[in-house]
Amino acid sequence: MTSEILEDTKKTIMKKLPDDAQVAKVEFEGPEVVIYTKNPEIITENGDLIRNLAKDIRKRIIIRSDKSVLLDPEKTIDKIHEIVPEGAEITNIYFDDITCEVVIEAKKPGLVIGKYGATSRKVVKNTGWAPKILRTPPISSEIIGKVRTILKNNSKERKKTLQELGRRIHQGTKYESDWARVTSMGGFKEVGRSCMLLQTPNSRVLLDCGVNVAAPDDKGSYPYLNVPEFSIDELDAVIISHAHLDHCGFLPYLYHYGYEGPVFCTTPTRDLMTLLQLDYIDIAHREDNPLPFNVKHVQKSIKHTITLDYGEVTDISPDIRLTFHNAGHILGSAMSHMHIGDGQHNLVYTGDFKYERSRLLEPATNRFPRAETVIMESTYGGHEDVQPSRNSAEKEMMKTIYKTLKRGGKVLVPVFAVGRAQELMVVLEEYMRHGMIDEVPIYIDGMIWEATAIHTARPEYLSKDLRDQIFHMGRNPFISDAFHKVQNINQRMELVEGEPSIILSTSGMLTGGNSVEYFKWLSEDERNTLIFVGYQSEGSLGRRIQKGWKEVPLQDEGKTKVFNVKMEIKTINGFSGHSNRRQLMEYVKRLNPKPEKVITCHGDPYKAVDLASSIHRSFKIETKTPINLDSTRIQ
Repeated sequence: MTSEILEDTKKTIMKKLPDDAQVAKVEFEGPEVVIYTKNPEIITENGDLIRNLAKDIRKRIIIRSDKSVLLDPEKTIDKIHEIVPEGAEITNIYFDDITCEVVIEAKKPGLVIGKYGATSRKVVKNTGWAPKILRTPPISSEIIGKVRTILKNNSKERKKTLQELGRRIHQGTKYESDWARVTSMGGFKEVGRSCMLLQTPNSRVLLDCGVNVAAPDDKGSYPYLNVPEFSIDELDAVIISHAHLDHCGFLPYLYHYGYEGPVFCTTPTRDLMTLLQLDYIDIAHREDNPLPFNVKHVQKSIKHTITLDYGEVTDISPDIRLTFHNAGHILGSAMSHMHIGDGQHNLVYTGDFKYERSRLLEPATNRFPRAETVIMESTYGGHEDVQPSRNSAEKEMMKTIYKTLKRGGKVLVPVFAVGRAQELMVVLEEYMRHGMIDEVPIYIDGMIWEATAIHTARPEYLSKDLRDQIFHMGRNPFISDAFHKVQNINQRMELVEGEPSIILSTSGMLTGGNSVEYFKWLSEDERNTLIFVGYQSEGSLGRRIQKGWKEVPLQDEGKTKVFNVKMEIKTINGFSGHSNRRQLMEYVKRLNPKPEKVITCHGDPYKAVDLASSIHRSFKIETKTPINLDSTRIQ
């Protein structure tokens, strides 16, 4: 069946292309149709032709040169330097013989692309090589380097995987897509281990595959992969909404378990997901609590990951077409819109989302072509879950910092490495630049620096205000001189004994990481302040301090020592990456089109039910609140 579809696709393409286009072959590679040609400039210089052709065949099209017309690599490098302006600041050029692409890493990739793609087209015309243009992060990123190296070294294997996927996606449907159902495998009436299986007559797709890092045992930590509906051999694809471990932490296990298929996510999600998964493995190893997967399974998942931008429409199985939309939660977080069958049903899975503009990100998308069913988070779905505005939270924080610095103290902010930390960095940089708080060093400790480096590599995913600052004003707040990376214990001791400062450190709940060490050093001085800006789970050290504990026993140099909490303790709400109750209700109100059914997930039982019943009462929409192991028919 696949060969027949490919032949039909070829015929359509050949009819539309100019007569002088020398097509060597046409292949399916994953969701894309790749046209190999001996004169690629004939096609690439006609952008409307490719766009119209993609619409006609309803597939994404890639143009590549046939190997026979590729210029020698050394001459190609010279030609690229001749064509691309020096201002682009190219940092690396290397070649992928398998895909006939030349990878160009540059500090200013826009200049490599050129106006309306003119410069990159010139590279194709003069060398034959198709340029793949990547941004060199302003802050060096070890993770981005690792990911790019893995993809570079496994290009041949990756192409075979994509070809196999192409055959699977384009094999045609065996059955009419007249039903669809979702099985809850984790994250329903609970927070953590988000995972669900979408089934149609022709497809099996997993939506998220997370862990609950706070669970007391393995039974509560991992998704229910042992449900009868789930078979690793029948799985067509995995979609990851964003990089937090409760949504992606168990993904490597699928590859340990034998999965060989694709993972779909945005590029920032792939990079941040790799960072957090490797850290998860590292912590488990240090605590002598081995996980059921290891680093090689993370690497395998990278090789199988297909990244998509917001708005790209992509076939992921014989009868499911996927489009990502901004979720506003963390960098690269995505709402998944799935077009099932030939328009029989449309499902939106929100993942975690924020329906409010933040310093870091634009608010979540609320407009879709169609959306009969919406599966949405309910983390703050209870009617009492009203948080202060972002503006008032910022003012409260700056007032607290101002008072602490004036009395000669230090401010410790335990923070989550991805999202919350970068939000605070932008806020602190702006207030300090405008003289609204004293210019003191802001120390960045733990995984925050690497996560921030990944943010600097993907400015196109940031808020419009931040993009304007970076692209048009030439000011990137993340690389401000105010920020100082802490690299070792000696630096920590120096800053603790030094002048007033602000410290952002992981972990956000004081459950480990360097923030605990800072707490030990700073807690007994009443001039200092500890500011909580994120949720503190029950049982965590952060929650105990938040409740008012004044004597805290902790391990210190191999012994248990009691620390007397004399520092000021402050909790400031309003910096959350989740929507509060008002925003969740407003989101459903403004959803366009209005859905027929809303299913709530990712929330405590009371909050999931409270939100669902309120949506039903207010908007006359059918709602459901499944528990784990339920299967729900959506079509």
